[in-house]
Amino acid sequence: MKPVRVLVIDDSASVRQAMTAILSADPGIEVIAAAADPFAAARYIQAEVPDVITLDVEMPRMDGITFLRRLMSQHPVPVVMCSSLVEEGSETLLQALEAGAVDIILKPRMGVADHIAEAHAQICETVKGAAAARLGARQAGRGIAAPAAKLTADAVLPPPTGRAMSRTTEMVVCIGASTGGTEALRAVLEALPANAPGIVVVQHMPESFTKAFARRLNSLCEVDVKEAEHGDTVMRGHVLIAPGGLRHTMLERQGARYVVAVKEGPLVSRHRPSVDVLFRSAARNAGANAVGVIMTGMGDDGARGLLEMKQAGARTIAQDEATSVVFGMPREAIARGAADRIAPLGGIAHELLLAAAR
Repeated sequence: MKPVRVLVIDDSASVRQAMTAILSADPGIEVIAAAADPFAAARYIQAEVPDVITLDVEMPRMDGITFLRRLMSQHPVPVVMCSSLVEEGSETLLQALEAGAVDIILKPRMGVADHIAEAHAQICETVKGAAAARLGARQAGRGIAAPAAKLTADAVLPPPTGRAMSRTTEMVVCIGASTGGTEALRAVLEALPANAPGIVVVQHMPESFTKAFARRLNSLCEVDVKEAEHGDTVMRGHVLIAPGGLRHTMLERQGARYVVAVKEGPLVSRHRPSVDVLFRSAARNAGANAVGVIMTGMGDDGARGLLEMKQAGARTIAQDEATSVVFGMPREAIARGAADRIAPLGGIAHELLLAAAR
């Protein structure tokens, strides 16, 4: 298999050097060039079109968003936005996702050795995921070394017991998404009525960006959307977005109501928060009171958990290939027999409402 060819664009020489070192250490990635600004990048693109571009937001002569919009209108290439960990800039990053970027990564920074290895591995995984992105699907509707073992949800929660859950009057919906998921989630949540069942979402995003993402969705949707906090109640008409980066988000039951627990833990399926962890917690604590939805994304996070939800009596839905920016996560779930229904992006809101009403 040919390596993913990457063009790095950043005005900082140190960031260009660090990104080149991180990406080049992965045998599945080749950095073909590193440019200081979009004008230099355009010259490289004329000579060789990369599979993926990593793009800084703030640059001299032309900002990243302007370059991204021109690139998407003239010569679409999967773009991953590269940002510093600054919450004030997260709104700009969301504009980039709306303009056509497929994902966000944080610029390399110093820290605890284990966290550096995790961050580098996630940078490489994100870039490789972007290379698989189908940009037309929107219109349709590492580290230096990766962790030695790919952990499953067993690292955070024991498997479901198989004991049937008593049914309650309320249903809870759990949604998992990754590459391409920000705009896909927007499409689903905008289609929901104000009295929709309570929803918990894991969308793979870096820390600090999920709060701005939730605010953005809240301004667009009839349902109320917020970043999840430990102990939040899952209520009808409310959507809780798992905070990105350092903790897992799980569903717990307190009497007849559901709450979320936001807890530390290792990377699961190479992600934190992990869709598998959320789905397993729903299988254990909600059973047939739950609906599981897996959407666009690279890899297999969520596939095992969705099957566990189905085996516990939950209704399960997977996004179809035609409307997935990256079909990896839904494909894995479908291959395992985890999906009751396969639906296009435009039909997922209807399907989850039907499933919750049964």
